Amino acid sequence: MRSTLFHIPRAIPWGQEDLPLFGFGLLLLAWLVAGGGWFVWMASRHGLRVAATQFGLPLAIVAVMLAWVLPALDDGAGIPVRGYGVMLLVAAAAGTWLSVVRARRVGIDADTILALATEVFLWGLVGARLFYVIEYREQFFAPGKPLAESLRDAVNIAAGGLVVFGSLPTAAWAGWRFARRRGLPPLKLADCVAPGMLLGLAIGRVGCFLNGCCYGGPCDLPWAVSFPAGTEVAAKYPLAAGGASVPVHPAQLYAAIDAALLAALAVAFTPLARRDGEVFALVLTLHPISRMLLEEIRVDEPPALGTPLSISALVSLALLTLAAGLWWWLARPPAGDGRL
Repeated sequence: MRSTLFHIPRAIPWGQEDLPLFGFGLLLLAWLVAGGGWFVWMASRHGLRVAATQFGLPLAIVAVMLAWVLPALDDGAGIPVRGYGVMLLVAAAAGTWLSVVRARRVGIDADTILALATEVFLWGLVGARLFYVIEYREQFFAPGKPLAESLRDAVNIAAGGLVVFGSLPTAAWAGWRFARRRGLPPLKLADCVAPGMLLGLAIGRVGCFLNGCCYGGPCDLPWAVSFPAGTEVAAKYPLAAGGASVPVHPAQLYAAIDAALLAALAVAFTPLARRDGEVFALVLTLHPISRMLLEEIRVDEPPALGTPLSISALVSLALLTLAAGLWWWLARPPAGDGRL
């Protein structure tokens, strides 16, 4: 487990002076050149209005992060590169790749999936982080803590702290809005990306393992792991004062294996699907069930809303209800040509 992989220096030597990388520095300049070139290329292919509505906001968000957000994360040694954040980016890339492969089989081009992935990823991050900040608001907005520091910690996604279920409303809204703009069948699009989302989740859980969050309870199994001092689990289950944690379930790796198996199952089920939406419905059914089983092992979330269940378990029950409704809806019309 390694939360911080390395640090990026805030500036690089250049003659008698240092050139800043972050803020209004070299990285922002490079992004403006590269992003501007990509925007012009997309405008030439799809028109200025399409490029502005679909790529303008993501490009602007990245520019804002480079100019203001990343400099605020400087811990004195530079910008820390967290294992969690790296795995999050790898997860997004892998999930997008699988979605592109699947989409091509039904006649949806790669540019469309890349545009969709950008919107869904960014809005999913917003929802997942917002859910986490609300759930653990006391650690962000503690009494006496400066507001600027609280806001800085709230946007520090690379340090860890995302609730997967929190991303669902914002990501689903972004996907539905995208499908309507492009005139694409929402359920067919959902079938294309559902296994990719699970693949991304599997890789993202490895980031949770590196970060030491989303942990399980103590156990004495041969594969139990001890997390180093400074992680959440070490603070909750210390082996000794200031030391590592007692051996606990590597619940993050259980979740990674679970998501990878579900992704493979969704891909294998695709040729058997009779209608658009059945692959997505399968994912919407099985993932909440496996998550509820994992919640019996995880101990990082307290019971919520006066029930013995965690907030994630309660959301899982809500998703199962939605899955039942979707299966009912799919069973009503006659079967179409929804094969991938």
